[in-house]
Amino acid sequence: MSIKVGVQLYSVRDDCQRDLPGTLKAIAQIGYAGVEFAGYYGYDAKTLRQMLDDNGLVCCGTHISIDQLLGDNFERTIEFHQTLGCPYLIVPGLPEEYRATRQKWVETAQLFSEIAERLKPYGFRTGYHNHWVEFQPLEGELPWDTFFSHTSPDVIMQIDTGNALHGGAHAAPFVRKYPERAVTVHVKEYSSTNPSAIIGEGEVNWSDFFEACETVGGTEWYIVEQETYAHPPLETIRLCFEAMRRLGKVI
Repeated sequence: MSIKVGVQLYSVRDDCQRDLPGTLKAIAQIGYAGVEFAGYYGYDAKTLRQMLDDNGLVCCGTHISIDQLLGDNFERTIEFHQTLGCPYLIVPGLPEEYRATRQKWVETAQLFSEIAERLKPYGFRTGYHNHWVEFQPLEGELPWDTFFSHTSPDVIMQIDTGNALHGGAHAAPFVRKYPERAVTVHVKEYSSTNPSAIIGEGEVNWSDFFEACETVGGTEWYIVEQETYAHPPLETIRLCFEAMRRLGKVI
């Protein structure tokens, strides 16, 4: 099965804030197959689902806080994302109290495993997305390894290539180390000299990363993300899509 190409809407957050329907239309016209949310801009799930359907897009995930998966929030989160048709509920970062020590990372890993088990009957999965701190040693171990060596295989490893390299690590070895867990990944460039580099203009080893995803990663979605810009955001994600085409990732 070919890996689809989506975009994280944080890449065009200001456009979404101004005109979400128009932005989704533009994303579809570029050629993206899906979008990953990072906030809902005041819309309810039914309206969002209709916007996606109107443009032939699907939801390839969302970024939500850990709190949205706990306690009384859990059922509301399930109901919203069932309507939206969003199968992947990814936590994009954690408050300090969940990651201050190695033991905290171990305890947080157990919490994610419990959430993953609770989500199973609904057909949802949860996962974790890195920034750079997860690749800085903590008490003799990378937090990324502490976390994923203590979570169940049901917890998605949404590795962000650019953030990982910012922390000093190439992503591909981790895709191989934790096979079948990179179900969705963030395709982001990193350059030590050009903060606005797009895919193919920096230091990420794309051929190695894509090879890992396509052979052992279990990857279903390449999700483009761009947080800094040399061009307007919509033009930037168009250029990223064309870069993915040149790399042979757009059918």
